[in-house]
Amino acid sequence: MRKNQEGETLKQRSVKRVAAIHDLSGFGRSSLAVVVPIISTMGIQVCSVPTAVLSTHTGGFEEYSFVDLTDNMTHMFDHWEKLNLDFNCIYSGFLGSPRQVDIISDFIDKFAIRNGYTDTLVVVDPVMADEGELYSTMDQEMVKRMRDLVGKADIITPNFTEAAYLLDKPYDTDLDKDTLKEWLYELSQMGPEKVIITSAPTWETPEKTSVVAYNQEDERYWKVTCDYIPAQYPGTGDAFASVIVGSLLQGDNLPISLDRGVQFITAAIRASYGETLPKREGVLLEKVLDNLKMPVLVSSYELL
Repeated sequence: MRKNQEGETLKQRSVKRVAAIHDLSGFGRSSLAVVVPIISTMGIQVCSVPTAVLSTHTGGFEEYSFVDLTDNMTHMFDHWEKLNLDFNCIYSGFLGSPRQVDIISDFIDKFAIRNGYTDTLVVVDPVMADEGELYSTMDQEMVKRMRDLVGKADIITPNFTEAAYLLDKPYDTDLDKDTLKEWLYELSQMGPEKVIITSAPTWETPEKTSVVAYNQEDERYWKVTCDYIPAQYPGTGDAFASVIVGSLLQGDNLPISLDRGVQFITAAIRASYGETLPKREGVLLEKVLDNLKMPVLVSSYELL
């Protein structure tokens, strides 16, 4: 394996490095506002690439300011290429325009393939929709382009609504286990080796929710179930995907990473649910960040 300018391989690097390509909201716990503290707390360097800057996130706020940073992304990546930087992981989330898919795809080709590394993890969180509807800044063109980006990924982390859009299937929360497994498999055939669907329906116990996953390498399906808490907090998908990234880079396998992610988000929601703050502000991340330094309690995952 080729060494970088410091004479080390990616695996030998004492502090792993993630290129985090997400939007930045000035107010509200979502996107880079949660990605950076979570991954940093897990002992990993975060190199931020803002896709857009917003005054607030889009979940529950109106008349927010929105600045598209598509052109700036190109300048940043060009500079990084001149510096010959490399990354243990490339991790993308909310995109500000369809053209950003081309820019990120080119970045993946240059920084994950050009450097000759086979262990650069590419994670795509296709942030587009929730509860059966596209976000206000998204349209069908973005859905189409997101399908292209998914094909570049090793791992994708859509929520249930986003999975339906990627597959062009109706949003139906009455799916049975076999159909849900078909969704996971079909998504893996788009390119990623590992597929994780959050907020998936739980056919056996409707009062619960679940995270389901498929690993193409060993052809196994996984599920982690948790109690449903009747509250919606923006940014929990960003937080969950970030814990998955950190967990995998720390050496955890897929089911343990799922366990860690679900336990962290559940703790964050429980810490927030009893408070009086508006839910649109997101979970009280600050109260639970130290949980990420604790050993994971492997207790919840099971074969699907």
